[in-house]
Amino acid sequence: MSNIKKIAVLTSGGDAPGMNAGIRAVVRAGIFNNLEVFGVRRGYDGLVNGEIFPMDAKSVANIIQRGGTILKTARSEAFKTIEGRKQAYDNLRSHEIDAMVVIGGDGTFTGASKFIDEFDFPIIGLPGTIDNDLAGTDFTIGYDTAINTVIQAVDKIRDTAESHDRVFIIEVMGRDSGLIAIRSGISTGAEAVLVPEFEVDYDAIMKRLDKSRKNKSSRIIIVAEGDKEGGMIVSEKIKENFPHYDVRLSILGHIQRGGSPTCMDRVLASRLGVAAVEALVAGRRGEMAGLICSEIRFTPFKSAIKHNVKLNEDLLRIIEILSL
Repeated sequence: MSNIKKIAVLTSGGDAPGMNAGIRAVVRAGIFNNLEVFGVRRGYDGLVNGEIFPMDAKSVANIIQRGGTILKTARSEAFKTIEGRKQAYDNLRSHEIDAMVVIGGDGTFTGASKFIDEFDFPIIGLPGTIDNDLAGTDFTIGYDTAINTVIQAVDKIRDTAESHDRVFIIEVMGRDSGLIAIRSGISTGAEAVLVPEFEVDYDAIMKRLDKSRKNKSSRIIIVAEGDKEGGMIVSEKIKENFPHYDVRLSILGHIQRGGSPTCMDRVLASRLGVAAVEALVAGRRGEMAGLICSEIRFTPFKSAIKHNVKLNEDLLRIIEILSL
């Protein structure tokens, strides 16, 4: 068991629905374990600049249903330097803070790993990113809300696609991960999904469009933003091959990051927030709390960082089978 008496919590990198539920869980679990809890505004940048303040149970009242993050988030060039990290450490120690919970993605955990190596400071991470691109958890906080936002948007786009017999190319977020694209593609009945993990076979896509039922009143193609072609190029190539199609491009953009988190994201963030605090109390550090097969699991930061997650090729095969 550790001698931790004070902990801090921050959110870093891109915001994700459910981060507030995670903050709430960390604060209240900390208080339950007789710890003093501090919040850090604007992520690592706030840590460098000393934006640290005490939090209590009331500080996190009525936030579980809110999207975004009440602690705000920011990119930090200063924290990438040893001088910036030293200033961040000094700021933590000036408040006598013994450990920290960080909520974010691969960049957040990369920074946390360096901080631990340099200052031997206990940190546990929560996977907060809509991209679901971290190893060590079946789902990241925000992913379920993001794909449901995509589904709602695509369902509405299909209404207008059917009204005009159009082909819609819909670009979704995910950086260099195709997980949002692939799941939303299956759940919206897309004709094809293009993801960065696999080379685009345009011949196969064109043949599929050509051989698909002629009485289809709409066709949807989902493109992950990390795909090297991108939605614009895909739409142009389809126009070239099928000049008789009315092809439109829709880029969903940051709408996927916003909105009230789903039940799944609220429960996930709550479970992981409590687990993170209990892990610090038990003396753990340098790990991400995740959920695998409905059970809490801990993964070292360096193993959790993306590029370890492989896309299930069978999901692409399912799309091809069901797009008849």
